[in-house]
Amino acid sequence: MSSVSFPHLRRSLLATTAIAGACALLALVSPSYARASTTPEVAATVEQDSAIRPFKVNIPEEAVADLRKRVLATRWPDRETVGDQSQGVQLAKLQDLVAYWGTQYDWRKVEKQLNALPMFVTKIDGLDIQFIHVKSKHPNAMPLLLTHGWPGSILELTKAIAPLTDPTAHGGRAEDAFDVIIPSMPGYGFSQRPTSGGWNPDRIGLAWDVLMKRLGYKRYVSQGGDWGSVIADAMGRQAPPGLLGIHVNMPATVPADVAKAISDGTPPPAGLSTSETAAYESLKTFFSKNAAYGAMMGTRPQTVGYGLSDSPAGLAAWMFDKFNQWTYSGGDAGKSLTKDEMLDGISLYWLTNSAVSSARLYWENNNNNFNAVEQKTRDIKIPVAVTVFPGEIYKAPKTWTERAYPNLVYFNEVDKGGHFAAWEEPELFAKELRAAFRTLR
Repeated sequence: MSSVSFPHLRRSLLATTAIAGACALLALVSPSYARASTTPEVAATVEQDSAIRPFKVNIPEEAVADLRKRVLATRWPDRETVGDQSQGVQLAKLQDLVAYWGTQYDWRKVEKQLNALPMFVTKIDGLDIQFIHVKSKHPNAMPLLLTHGWPGSILELTKAIAPLTDPTAHGGRAEDAFDVIIPSMPGYGFSQRPTSGGWNPDRIGLAWDVLMKRLGYKRYVSQGGDWGSVIADAMGRQAPPGLLGIHVNMPATVPADVAKAISDGTPPPAGLSTSETAAYESLKTFFSKNAAYGAMMGTRPQTVGYGLSDSPAGLAAWMFDKFNQWTYSGGDAGKSLTKDEMLDGISLYWLTNSAVSSARLYWENNNNNFNAVEQKTRDIKIPVAVTVFPGEIYKAPKTWTERAYPNLVYFNEVDKGGHFAAWEEPELFAKELRAAFRTLR
């Protein structure tokens, strides 16, 4: 099937952390992956490879001190020559965030929060995959796989754990409870970095099904935003036995003619409704003014990664730019996320040295991820649920969504929240998932 790409971003996931450099401190060394053999030695290796091991975060103090030293030694450029964000993150705003990072921010707080959760690591397809696994106290809880995106991590999903696993304490019903599984994608956070190519969304989707089956779940649902939406769509196409349905909050609904118009710089197709025209305009603005990050990571992740891996302030600017643009905040991320929350996410990328390994996922993907044709959404036959948050990169119209997903069982537009839905509005996010998956229990 032919595909139509938006300009300059053929290899970008467009939404859009492997601590191999410090693997000793995370104890992620294990035997090489083996698929089949009858010898006792290999059988033991397979057993160890499939083992689920407890995991704790313990970043060395010298790494934290080095981060602070680098932050305080930042060499700043001159300020922007305009009075808005059209040239990127404004100097004064970034200096304020970075000054807090170097003098008041405490990494150990989020490390303690993570270590209070049940975390594990297991080897899948040759890589150690780190994940959170929180079981509900309520009987018959539905297993729910949550996948983060970029510039996110498992941290963007942790605030939703309590309302998902314990709905009765958050305005829900016991029968709406979930067991929650949150893996770090390969090359992100505390999952191992791939050392060879091929780790694209389809391969990650296959790995996630292995993880769920390894945890003993025969029936489950999958959810994602940003990269997580792309991976959930991939799993929907794969339709492994036991996957009951998917929910996405960055759906791939853009029709081919609309995608072509944006790519060619021509007017939108005739007959678009008000909501469809608004979606077209949002996407046109995104691709013409705000998508350079994807082009760079999609074509030269290694090149851009040198600066991101050497300068904490550079990494902060790279991520803070998207926090500002993609939260439901009118361009001021601080209205949706606290400084500590943003710096938790940025610090996770820095302390795991995963700027390059995470960016390579853009290079691995060869599709436009808003485009229904390139995402092959009509190949998804299992139930699909969609929630549209007003601060998303584009607000998917219901008409496009119904056309893109032939088995759409749930669609809702909410009144707050943005691209980082679970991070910004965890209670609303959980409420949506309860409603979206209720008929699949």
